[in-house]
Order: sequence, then C-alpha cells, then structure tokens
Amino acid sequence: MIKVLVVDDEESLRKVLKKELTRKGFYVEVAQDGEEALRFLREDAFDVILLDIVMPGMNGIEFMKELKSDPFAPAIIVLTGKATVENAVLAMKSGAFDYVTKPYKLDELEVLIKKAYEYRSLKIKSELLEKELVKKELPELVFSSEEMKKIIDLVKKIAPTDSPVLIQGESGTGKEVIAKTIWFHSRRKALPFFALNCSTFSENLIESELFGHEKGAFTGAYQTKLGIVEVANRGTLFLDEIAEMPLSLQAKLLRFLDSGEFRRVGGTRNLKADVRIIAATNRDLNEMVRKGEFRQDLYYRLNVINIYLPPLRERRDDIPALSEYFLRKFSMKLSKSMKGFTPDAIEALLNYEWPGNVRELENVIERAVILSEGEDITRELLSLTGYDNKDKGTSGGENKSYGEGSEDIYSLDKMERLHILRVLQEVRGNRSVASKLLGIDRKTLYLKLKKYGIE
Repeated sequence: MIKVLVVDDEESLRKVLKKELTRKGFYVEVAQDGEEALRFLREDAFDVILLDIVMPGMNGIEFMKELKSDPFAPAIIVLTGKATVENAVLAMKSGAFDYVTKPYKLDELEVLIKKAYEYRSLKIKSELLEKELVKKELPELVFSSEEMKKIIDLVKKIAPTDSPVLIQGESGTGKEVIAKTIWFHSRRKALPFFALNCSTFSENLIESELFGHEKGAFTGAYQTKLGIVEVANRGTLFLDEIAEMPLSLQAKLLRFLDSGEFRRVGGTRNLKADVRIIAATNRDLNEMVRKGEFRQDLYYRLNVINIYLPPLRERRDDIPALSEYFLRKFSMKLSKSMKGFTPDAIEALLNYEWPGNVRELENVIERAVILSEGEDITRELLSLTGYDNKDKGTSGGENKSYGEGSEDIYSLDKMERLHILRVLQEVRGNRSVASKLLGIDRKTLYLKLKKYGIE
C-alpha cells in the first residue's frame, strides 16, 4: 500500500483528499503545515507527499529544503493554484516530482501518485545498486579435476530453476564463485546479484541489512532503509556464512522463503519480493541442527539443491591450472614478465595441504610474484615453511599413515587458526594487510581472532 502525506492549510481540501484517496486504496495522513508534516516524517515513513506551496509558517519551498539532504525522502507532488504556477516551477527545480493545479481530477491525481511512487522506488534502487551491484560477467572458472567437472555440470543443470541452493565447503574453496556461476546461467542473469556475509553484522543489525527498517525503528534510524531483499527484487541473493545467522532471524528468513513476504524492522506492513536465495556455509549444518543451533525447517528449505565443494587438497589436479592462472593474473597486474614455476616449486605446491584452499593459493602466488626478481617462481618464494609436506611421505618420502589419532591431522578450526597466525606473522601483525591476504574484511578477521584467542 502506497503511503501518502497530504500537506495543505485548507482543512476542507485535506478532508476530501484523505477520504477519496483512502477509497482509492492509499494509506493517507494529513498535515496543516510544514512543521506538522516534519513531525509525521519523524514518526513514520511515507512514499509520496502532496504539498501545497503557499502556507502560513513554513511554506512548501522551505519544507522541501528540509528534505533535500535525505536521499530516501518521499517523492513530492506540488498542489498549486493557477496564480502560483511560478512557485510550482521553482518547486520542480528544488526536486519535486511533478505538480498539479487546482482544481484537479482525482483519477489524474491517482495516476500521478502511482508514477511518483514508482519513480522514488527506482531512484532508491539505483542509488543502492551503484554500491552493491556486481559486474554482469561470468566468473572465471579454472579447474582440471573430475570432481569440479561434475560440480560445474550440476551447476548448469540447476541454474535455470528458481529453487534455493545450499553450497557447503571449507573457507576459500570458491563458494561465491559457484554462486555467481549459478546466477550467470540462470533466467535472472539480467537482474542483480547481491552477496551478504551473515558473519559481518551484529545480531541487531543483520535483520535491518536483510529486510530494511522504517524511520525511527531504533536509535540512529534517521531515515527509512530498504533491505537487500527489497533492492534485489527479481534478482539473486547470496547469503554467505548462513550458519552465523541468529536463530531469531532464521524464522523470518524461512517465512520469506516460503511466501516472499517480509517486514522492515519497525514496520507494520507486509511487503513482498521475488528473490532467489543461494546460501553457503563452511560449517556442518546437520550437526548444528542436532545441537539446536540452526533451525531444522530452514535447513530443509535451503537444502533443496546441495552442492559440496571439496577442499583443494582433495582435488590436487586443479593446483597446476590454478597456479598458472594466478601467475598470469598477478604478472599482468604487477607488470612483470613471469614464465612459470621451477620443478621444486611445482612439487611444493602439489604437496602442501592448503588449509586456506584456493584463496590461500591465490595469496601465496600473489606474494611470490611481488617478491620475485627473476622470471620463475622458486620454492623459496612460495614461503610454505611449517606446512610443507614434502617430508611427510606424500612425494616419495617415508609413507606416513594418517589414520585416526595421527598428530598430523588437524581440525578445520585448528588449520584455520594456524593459517591466520602464519599470515599475521608474514605481515608483522598488520591486520589490514592480513585481512586482504586472507580474502576477508577486517571485522571478520577480528571475530576470528577473538574466536581463536589470538592477541
């Protein structure tokens, strides 16, 4: 329902407009002057304002100046008598959507209100899209292994559907790349792809980020904010690290998946959006469900199509191709003429366990290209000390068993902790550089440092 605020000093006109526009299906409030209208806007969010120019106290032009700095302000239609058309033109220059002269036909005003509403919606979306919309290009997929060939075949089969997809795998395996590939091959390709990392927002803020909030919904909510599901309408939304979503919000996400309906924080109206959801996690959701840490019904709803991305150590055939790809990428970026890898460097790359997976491989190659002074990447430039398995029997050495209880088998958390420590050591504790090398933002790095007790 479109929310309209009528601002006019003529009481009879206010009463007529409220009665007739309500009958037409609009939600309508009325204010007798600019000051009262501003009070309404502080307490509620409106889509369109019907504004008289000549009023006692704060006139229409002064009122518009108060709203000029708010990018999410309602669209304004100026109501004016024939004698004040000049003022109406001035209002148009001040940002009004359109103006009508009195007397006017109600049917024409109804059409104009709907056009103003659509204009405002598009304006807000375009501003948000400038910040959020990814380039419409196919992510580069580099692989040689049979495991990845099967995954890409599956991706192409399920992409044209609108069913939810759950992508599981360790950090750095390329879950977002697969999500973008699904989007690129889908019927929604011409529409936006958005990514939201559920671990980067506090429990209080993630609902606002996902579903938006109304003006005044909480301290600091100075204006209405559209959530990502509203902006991504008819597009695709990638929810990364879905396991970190608070239980209280999981119920609302389930409702949205089932019906397409949602409410902004602090709102009373049900809104609808058509968004395809692709979720990803590096955690065992089955185990989380068993412990009561993740809703079972949401898990089943997300898990319509499941894609498991194996870690890089389980698809070593991809390592040479990925290494060559990253070498070309960073050679061009850094304007260096690199030929390739020495044999011992290739051996080290193949024997390393890659706890950080493809993301870590990319960071290692970038660092090696930066430090290189010749045309080849040597084993020393790769800086894999402490994780190199050359002497652990994977390449001609003593064939060591990795059965249950082996000291060489680490949990995923321990491997991640060790990798973060190694990167921090390499960059001498610089968290900004470390977060960039790890491929995560500073807030996520801070949360992981806190999780692993790293000072």
